[in-house]
Order: sequence, then structure tokens, then C-alpha cells
Amino acid sequence: MIPASEFQCDPVTMTCICPAGESLRHEGTRTDQNGVPRAHFQGRLLQCRHCPKKHQCMQNPSSADHRKGKGRQVSYTLELRRGPTYTDWMKHRVDSQQGKAIYGHRMSVVEPVFGNIGSNKRLNRFSLQSKKKVQGQWQLYCLVHNIEKLANYGQLAA
Repeated sequence: MIPASEFQCDPVTMTCICPAGESLRHEGTRTDQNGVPRAHFQGRLLQCRHCPKKHQCMQNPSSADHRKGKGRQVSYTLELRRGPTYTDWMKHRVDSQQGKAIYGHRMSVVEPVFGNIGSNKRLNRFSLQSKKKVQGQWQLYCLVHNIEKLANYGQLAA
């Protein structure tokens, strides 16, 4: 049987040409069980009935000989075209050489601060409600964190 790859399909114009040079009719676009859109094409009965390649092309060549039969059917998977999302943009930035260097540096700069405040200071939720009060509470925790860093690791330069 001639494989579907021998047919010339153009997904833009939704046309399909068989190996004998005949144009197949576009039957429509349907979604398969995996949610992937597929374009379906079918040869006209009279085209397939008198085609010299009928026995090589069709799985059941005798179906083209009677009135209720069908011509050759082929379908092609259509590519889903979507624009890049913010997630795609961020993946591209993080996977670049510069992004890897920056993200690797983040582990020594930002993450320990959140780990210390969350685990050691046990701040897993704010006890106040307005934005202004939450900012004040967060700044107090950051102030305590910085004072501890100075007390444990650094001296003030004179």
C-alpha cells in the first residue's frame, strides 16, 4: 500500500495530491482522541475507480468498483501554532548561559534569606492584614535578619 507520506499535503491551503496527480477532497478537520487536530482527505470514487495505481494505493481496491464504495483516505496531523507564552520566555532566559549564571548566583544571595526567615524565624504567614502593615512586618523580619548577619559574620568598618 502506498504510504500517506507519498501524498503531497499542504496544510495552509488544505489541499492534497495523490501519487497519480489527482486532487483529493478535504473532508474536514477533526480532533483525535489525544486532542491533536488532523486534516482528513478522501479521493473521489471515479478518480480511484479508473486509477492505474489503485491496487498499490488502496487497502481494499474493490471498494472503488461499486457505487457505495469510497476512494483512498488519508489524514495528516496539523501543527498547533501558538505564540510564545511568558513561561516559554522565562524558560529561554533561564536556560541561556547568562541565565544559568544568574540563577546559580541566586542560591547564595536570595534563597538563604527566605529560608532563614521562613524556617528559623517561623514566618509562614503574616499576622497583620493591610498592605502597609504587612510591609512593616516584613521589614522588621528583614531588619532582624540583617542585624543577626552583622552580629555573626561582620564588623562595622570604622
